[in-house]
Amino acid sequence: MHHHRLPRKLALLFSTLFALSSAAADRQSGLYGVQDLVDQGHYRQARAKIRQLLDKSQPEETRHRLLFESERMRRIEKEFTLSEDDLNTAIRHYIPAATADEISRWHSEGLLEYKVIDGERRYFDKAAYNLLHISDAAARRSEVFRHFSEGAPLYGIHSHHREIIRSAAPVKRRIRVDYTLSVKKDAIPPGETVRAWLPFPQELPGLQENIKLLASSPADFELAPRGTPQRTIHFQKEARADSATEFRVSYSFDSIARFTPIDPHKVEPLPADSGQAPFLGERPPHIRFTPELRTLSKRIVGNEGNPYRIAQKLFAYVGRIPWAGAREYSTIRNISQYAADAGHADCGQKTLLLMTLMRLNGIPARWQSGWEFSPGSFDTMHDWGELYLAPYGWLPMDVTHGKLAGNTERETWFYLGGLDAYRLVFNTDYGRPFVPAKRHFRSETVDSQRGEVEWRGGNLYFDQWDYQLDWQLVEEN
Repeated sequence: MHHHRLPRKLALLFSTLFALSSAAADRQSGLYGVQDLVDQGHYRQARAKIRQLLDKSQPEETRHRLLFESERMRRIEKEFTLSEDDLNTAIRHYIPAATADEISRWHSEGLLEYKVIDGERRYFDKAAYNLLHISDAAARRSEVFRHFSEGAPLYGIHSHHREIIRSAAPVKRRIRVDYTLSVKKDAIPPGETVRAWLPFPQELPGLQENIKLLASSPADFELAPRGTPQRTIHFQKEARADSATEFRVSYSFDSIARFTPIDPHKVEPLPADSGQAPFLGERPPHIRFTPELRTLSKRIVGNEGNPYRIAQKLFAYVGRIPWAGAREYSTIRNISQYAADAGHADCGQKTLLLMTLMRLNGIPARWQSGWEFSPGSFDTMHDWGELYLAPYGWLPMDVTHGKLAGNTERETWFYLGGLDAYRLVFNTDYGRPFVPAKRHFRSETVDSQRGEVEWRGGNLYFDQWDYQLDWQLVEEN
């Protein structure tokens, strides 16, 4: 039987049974106890417990997960480095006149992200920067702060959106990208082979087409096949003692805008034979129908029964969550739950929360990510998604752009069913294997936008290499 033909309730039952059996295995192996210690901030105890468990015979999967718990703690410690004095200094960089009472109030309001690690309170490196994105009152106190979207033209209603809405022909932009990944010269011993995976564009008819590889260094490479959910171009190169190890790729492609006017009265319930079961169920750890998210879903949706109206309610709710700079995704156990609880979320966190809520309501949802550009000079890594509405099929959704201050319904809801022509899609799913496979832990376990690097001695984390993406419009259509 093909799993995508399973009835939705049966598919959900199977996913639940699989999760329960996995949980039982984790308890038996001692992994749950380690995870609890990590989540409670008892890192010394967790490390001792990991060493103890690794001394015993363990299945390879359990060993891998225990080792990653150790790596997770290391990564968290790299991001939560600020003492209270450090944090106060960082806040006063943005708000020189910030008083101790104000900072104390921001603490009590939960606006300053921290962890208690082995009894010591340590603040997230971006806590001060994020405060001004989360709190309008704090932002008004700063003369130097700019919201990230202020330099991003397409986060407000723009002539490009109106061009797409009104145009009878496809709206395209041809974009050239030059991407460099540079491993620091002291990252690995000279003479060792460095393996690098640089993200590479997907072939997506009607969305991203005519991809042309222009140049690469090294000249030899292995390009993942079309349709690989997280597509990369893979290189190998020997490290030298006197210089960084560089990998470069250049390509051009057509980015094609999409816009579908949706009539709520024409939206139909999902047919039983739609084949969309894989995009309706849970996918632990980041898409889980937790009791908290079930309750949130009911609160947002109420008695609404029209799938498009439900999607609008969910899109509007998640869109209102303030954007903030994110922790590395590999350090977060359940990203959709985190996005619901933290009081802020970045693009991928919002997208995973929206996907989870959509699926909870019987609306198929899936992932896309890569980079976004703009009619100006703005560019950034970016995540968004797609939803499925009958009879329209798969449609884009970008909840980070959210509702626009448009003059019409089509303008206001542009990003629920539409997408601009300044996109670069590397990924059509999250957390999927590379081709060729990576041997060691990935730096980014969920997304793939910067690249990945390793050598026989292990993974090279983000602090051991740099990346640079340069882009330009080749032609205006």
